[in-house]
Amino acid sequence: MTQVTTFDNGPMMANIGDRLLVHGHVVGEMDRHAEIIEVRGPEGGPPYLVRFDDGHESLMYPGPDAVIEHPTAD
Repeated sequence: MTQVTTFDNGPMMANIGDRLLVHGHVVGEMDRHAEIIEVRGPEGGPPYLVRFDDGHESLMYPGPDAVIEHPTAD
C-alpha cells in the first residue's frame, strides 16, 4: 500500500526512502522514478537528493508534475 502526496494535498513533504514519481511532459515521454535519499529542506520540504532507477543522482525541487509516494505498512 502506498500513500501519495501531490501539491493539491498541500505542501510537498517527504522522508528518506519515499519514492518520487515525475510524470512525462509530452506524449510518449516515460515517467521517471527515484528514491529520496536525502531531504535538505526544513520539515520534509524540498529540495530532495534523489537517486533515479538508472542510478544517477540529482538535487530536485519537484514541480506539479511530480508526486511523492510514501510506503505504508500493510
